Amino acid sequence: MNSLEANIRDNQSKGQLNTLRKNGDVPAIIYGGKEQNQKISISKKFLKTLIEKENFLSSIITINIEGKTQNVLPREVKYHIISDEPTHVDFLRVLPGVKIKIEVPVNFINQENSPGLKRGGVLNIVRRKVELKCPSEKIPESITIDLDGVDIGESFKISSVKLDPEVVPTIQGRDFVIATLAAPTVMKEPEKPAEAEGAEGEEGAEGTEAAAADGDKPAADGDKKEGDDKKTAEKKPAEEKK
Repeated sequence: MNSLEANIRDNQSKGQLNTLRKNGDVPAIIYGGKEQNQKISISKKFLKTLIEKENFLSSIITINIEGKTQNVLPREVKYHIISDEPTHVDFLRVLPGVKIKIEVPVNFINQENSPGLKRGGVLNIVRRKVELKCPSEKIPESITIDLDGVDIGESFKISSVKLDPEVVPTIQGRDFVIATLAAPTVMKEPEKPAEAEGAEGEEGAEGTEAAAADGDKPAADGDKKEGDDKKTAEKKPAEEKK
């Protein structure tokens, strides 16, 4: 479980918040449960390290505030429009029995053991995250799909994922698809048999010989067709008039 050190803040004005940010900290708030909302500040450096992880918004974090720890769940991160630096974070208290909705990332393992991928198949990911409803203390880090032995044409539905009985998808009433292993998108065209190519060549040669026998010899490069000289002569007076 990840952890963060935090300090209590009592700043009220926008100017005080900006000063806090200039000093390398990010204002945040902890809410939820019967306790009052708690205003804190955390190190931007350590916060960015956690944000870079794919499942930041679905991971429980232990926050240490002046010697007292509590488990929280990041719910929203606000960023600066220009610099894209984090400017504020909302944390939800993790309380036993309280159910929440949360998006959990899908993780694929054992790709190297999939015969379908070895034969050029393509893993078509329909959902990179799945929204779940579960107690805050039972949030899974990810939904894991094992590709060991999976061949082309197979699919993965939510029913094939093992979840805690208290962890359920928010989409109910249908067994939705998470991913499929599809055939290659570009199929290589089979080569023509050598005999067929030879037959086509012989037929072409016979056609040329027949044409020569009938007197229809193809015109060579540079040969003028009948009427070319006449057309050229007819055009000259018009060019002289110009």
